[in-house]
Amino acid sequence: MTVPNPDTPAVETTALRKIYPGVDGPPKEALKSVDLSVPPGSVFGLLGPNGAGKSTLINILAGLVVKTSGSARILGWDIEKDMRQARTAIGIVPQELNLDAFFSPREVMELQAGFYGVPKRERRTMEILTALGLDDKADVYARSMSGGMRRRLLVAKALVHSPPVVILDEPTAGVDVELRQSLWDYMKELNDAGTTILLTTHYLEEAEAMCDQIAIINHGEIIAQDTTSALLARLDRKEALITVDRDIDAVPDGLSGPGVDAEIRSPRELLIRFPPSQVHMGTLLDAVKTAGLEIADLSTRDTDLEEIFVALTSNRGDGLPPRRRGDPQAGTLEKSRSRPDP
Repeated sequence: MTVPNPDTPAVETTALRKIYPGVDGPPKEALKSVDLSVPPGSVFGLLGPNGAGKSTLINILAGLVVKTSGSARILGWDIEKDMRQARTAIGIVPQELNLDAFFSPREVMELQAGFYGVPKRERRTMEILTALGLDDKADVYARSMSGGMRRRLLVAKALVHSPPVVILDEPTAGVDVELRQSLWDYMKELNDAGTTILLTTHYLEEAEAMCDQIAIINHGEIIAQDTTSALLARLDRKEALITVDRDIDAVPDGLSGPGVDAEIRSPRELLIRFPPSQVHMGTLLDAVKTAGLEIADLSTRDTDLEEIFVALTSNRGDGLPPRRRGDPQAGTLEKSRSRPDP
């Protein structure tokens, strides 16, 4: 398809609002003047807690929900004025498993390609099914496939018309680790070829690893949008777990400074939290050695996306309480995988 302007954002919304009429109460403003810009060729993460407005935004882009006001464009095509071009420019993978139980993957793909007017000689049904590990299931009923396989079929279905923008709404929910990795390998291939990927996920470690840029939405508003590295730099915090050569019963002198918090976690372990922009690790290690202790082991943990997400969506900003090892609500010192909200 011909793109109006190759330099225009892949997805762009301006002052986008959606108000649902109240049934037994007041109207619900799901989106509040959302301004969003997704660079072309990027892997872009749209993150937010349940009910934040992610699905409403995606459904507006897909044409399933009518916006109240504002504008939305796909590669410069207005979703209302240039509806046909905008729909052709995107492929959407929904959260729901909306497949006909009595269709096989091959039939699903061929039918979807027909809807988009893809000529038979240009269809890539088996190529896409093979890339997503579904070639051996091409002719079985969808009802006999596992949930993870059906989710991969949704991804395949969204790609039949080779859209330049692919929107993935929780694509790896319920997918095992191996299948998740194969899915992302294929998404990387598409992205390397120029396809823009817009992702929503609750797997924050996945978003941190995959996304070039991230926007965080909460209560219908975009509260942050930046490169992943810039977002991670917002919380000036680092943790160091130091194991020493003998038991200690008091924190050594010298482990102090602006924002420094040290505590004994076990007879031979010191946990130190500090802002790396103000305190150097070497200074802390020197303080331990000055106390006559030998360092037997050292591990560190930088700020991760989970902390940024919690800090922003809970309105605590830089006042986010430090995460404590073994606290199931706050994570652990070792990097752990975030889990979707129940």
